[in-house]
Amino acid sequence: MSNKMKTYLGKRLKELREERGYTQKQVAGKLGLNSVTYLHYEKEQREPPLALLADMAQLYGVTVDYLLGLTDY
Repeated sequence: MSNKMKTYLGKRLKELREERGYTQKQVAGKLGLNSVTYLHYEKEQREPPLALLADMAQLYGVTVDYLLGLTDY
């Protein structure tokens, strides 16, 4: 994943989570993850697998392209 996409991913995951009033622990639970693992995705310390990226997009009602910064809608 390019650095630009990584920058967008962490930022957008955090923005979407906060817009919906979720804690990191709540999102992690919805995705079947440990809360520390989810934190690593927001802080861009780890990259999620493709299937998880799709689950994240579905949870937030956005596209994978939006999460990766390829589109702004």
